[in-house]
Amino acid sequence: MVRRSDKRRGTPADLLVVGLANPGDEYAQTRHNAGSWVVHELVRRHGGRLTRTRRDQFEADELRVGDRRLAVAVPTTYMNESGRAVAPLVRRYGIDDLSRLVIVHDEIDLPVGTLRVKFGGGLAGNNGLKSVKAHLHTQDFSRIRIGVGKPAPGTMRGADYVLRRPARSERPELERVVGVAADAAEYLLDHDVE
Repeated sequence: MVRRSDKRRGTPADLLVVGLANPGDEYAQTRHNAGSWVVHELVRRHGGRLTRTRRDQFEADELRVGDRRLAVAVPTTYMNESGRAVAPLVRRYGIDDLSRLVIVHDEIDLPVGTLRVKFGGGLAGNNGLKSVKAHLHTQDFSRIRIGVGKPAPGTMRGADYVLRRPARSERPELERVVGVAADAAEYLLDHDVE
């Protein structure tokens, strides 16, 4: 059921970028929160401020990039419940074409500092993407994948690895790729993923 306040009243956003993350300070600098780093970079670049109402399960803002409307958000749910935030965001910002929804997330199958942009495809075991698919009833949305690397064989599980902070030696590459990911999101305002 769509609540009246979830419906878009004005001009729809041109693009909605959602950075997947876990809430709380203990997770803020972990690899799993790479998606939120990109949203925070977009907010910084365009003088925005993420806000949240008491009933929302996300922090969001609508940024002006030239003459375009760029909606950005970070769910305040845990990663595996991200869809509970994304579905209302899609309604709030009037995203009828889900290619205009961009989910930004960490990817252990990509080396640190690698970036991939794609539309649709598999979920690669990412519980945040699985939740988004369950709530939208499709996996046909755009993605920006941030490579965070994977642990050395036999050292730890992937789930434990992404919930740790990156090594000091990885941070410059991750900071660079966050900037490139923000550039990619801005590019998608006027271009499709292909």
